[in-house]
Parts: sequence; structure tokens; C-alpha cells
Amino acid sequence: MMIGATMTKKYLGMVIFALIIFGVIVNVGCRKRDVSAEEASAKKLKQVEVRQYHGANLSSVNDFRENSIKGPQYIDRKSYKLKITGLINNPRTYSYDDLVNKFQHYRKVVRLYCVEGWSATVLWEGLLVRDILKEAALSPKAKVVIFHAYDGYTTSFPVDYLMNNDIMIAYRMNDAVLPPSQGFPFRLVAESKWGYKWIRWITEIEASDKSGYRGFWESRGYSNSGDLKKGFFDETQ
Repeated sequence: MMIGATMTKKYLGMVIFALIIFGVIVNVGCRKRDVSAEEASAKKLKQVEVRQYHGANLSSVNDFRENSIKGPQYIDRKSYKLKITGLINNPRTYSYDDLVNKFQHYRKVVRLYCVEGWSATVLWEGLLVRDILKEAALSPKAKVVIFHAYDGYTTSFPVDYLMNNDIMIAYRMNDAVLPPSQGFPFRLVAESKWGYKWIRWITEIEASDKSGYRGFWESRGYSNSGDLKKGFFDETQ
């Protein structure tokens, strides 16, 4: 009898111990994580740009030379606005988040060629200009689109170039958000054009019928078309 009682007590002890362990596991496993608190307390690390994409070697942001007309511009993301104006039927004003969240994103490796003799190959990510112009309901009277920058820089393109090609305004390069030196919040990826057409710090996109409009460098003797296949000096000179 004493042996049976001892075994019963031992068995009950094991059951109680197992229940205690089970309770601890359930309590820990089912505890709800406070993700927002964790994210708020997490320290943000410096972004790292990728240097290869699908076998292609990419340039670093440090490979770009500073050649803007007034130096890098520093624009606050929260107060930033992009205006779509001119010969359109649906004028629009977008915040940074409006643009990034509303439109389809695209990625493409495109090489920028500067008239100073250097170049840079970058993985760009952004939005198609034609998608933005379509939402603004571009007027048939519009012949060119003028891009305005925060520093007063301007340049322009024929409507057909923007509507018939996959031309982006980029907000990321090499998987990192554009730094101020490269045009944050948006710069134009003017594929097949010289670097002076790749306008940074875009604040306004204006549809116009002024087919002879000349931007900052174009009014100072550079080619208005900016085509890479041609020289960058005004073809009329």
C-alpha cells in the first residue's frame, strides 16, 4: 500500500509539474507583441545602396559630381507639394506620400551621361510621368512639358517624348531613398538625354503650348532637345 501511495504521489507531482510548464509556454507563446512600440524604439540604420542588379555593376551616389546651379536643396518631405499645371483639364497638387502611394512603381537601370565627361549607371525607382499627366487630363493643345525645380532650374520636353516612352520621376536610387544631392524628393530620369535634362528637386510639371521654350542651360546655348545621339550645344549654332 505504501508503495502504491508513493507512486500515486509521484505521478500527481509529474502531472502538476507538466501543467505548470504548459501554462508558462501558452502564456509566453500567446502574448501579443506590441509591434508599434518595438518599431518606435528601434534605431534606424543608415541606408545601404546596392552596387549590382541582375548582373550589372551600379555606380555609387559618390560617383556623381556636384554641378547644380545653387547647390543641393533640402526639402521637407511633410510639406513638399508637386503641382501639375498649365494646359490640363484636371489640375492636381500631390504630397510626397500621395505620389508614392497612388501610382504604380517602376524600376530600371539607366545610365546618366554628363556633358562634363563623366557618367553613372544607377538602378532608379519611381513613377511614370505619363501616368501623372494622364490623371491630369492633358489638353490636346499642349506641345511641351516644362519641369520646374525648387532652386529655379527648368527644362522642357516634347509631349510625345514623355507620353511614348517610359520616363520616370525617381524617388529611389540603388534601393535607397534619393539623398538631397541627387534631387530628393524627385528627379527626372530623362533616358536618352544629356544629364542637364535630368532635373532634380521637381516641384511643378507644367503643360504648355510654347514649343520654343528654353530652360536654364538651353537658354545659355545648350541643345534644347538634349539628345545623346547629338552634341549638347545648340544645333542651330
